Amino acid sequence: MTLLDPVLGAFAAVPAIEWAAAGLALGYLGFAIRQSAWCWAFAVASALLYLIVFARAGLVMQAALQVFYVGMSFYGWRWWRGAASTAPLAVSRWAGRQHALAWAAIAVFALVNGWVITRGAPSWVPYLDAAIAWGSVLTTWMVARKVLENWLYWVVLDSAAAVLAAWQGLAATALLFLLYTALALRGYWQWRRDEQLAIADGN
Repeated sequence: MTLLDPVLGAFAAVPAIEWAAAGLALGYLGFAIRQSAWCWAFAVASALLYLIVFARAGLVMQAALQVFYVGMSFYGWRWWRGAASTAPLAVSRWAGRQHALAWAAIAVFALVNGWVITRGAPSWVPYLDAAIAWGSVLTTWMVARKVLENWLYWVVLDSAAAVLAAWQGLAATALLFLLYTALALRGYWQWRRDEQLAIADGN
């Protein structure tokens, strides 16, 4: 027996639905980095599968989050295709005050939500589950509106989600979130470069 055997065993036990959901989620991220509206089609497919995966794993907030993702995918498609304006949406930024309010809201909702789920039971899992869920709600809306800093939010949220997924025995999903963390950094620099090119072209 080698040190890799438990890891390989964990991945071998991953159900096909989880691999499919993870693959579609990576497709979403790849298209999102390229600012292609097709990312939202992959988001819908991945969310529907992950709704089942997280429900089976007992992650209530993560499962509920997938329903939100489906709705936001249609919203994001509309905005990215320019249906709400005369031109496709451009990358924008938030001021420091907006970020402070955003993180304060995430903390409050996560604490209240986590407390309701635990009902006094000593566990950190529901609180982390709630924090990731509420953070993802806000950050997905930021993606739909092409707010540059959404990628930095995802770095924090995806790192936390990797820990949570691994703790719950979701090996493929934990690996996915680790990849997400790295790709989110790439997404930030790609969108930042696109923003600077757009500004230069406008001048």
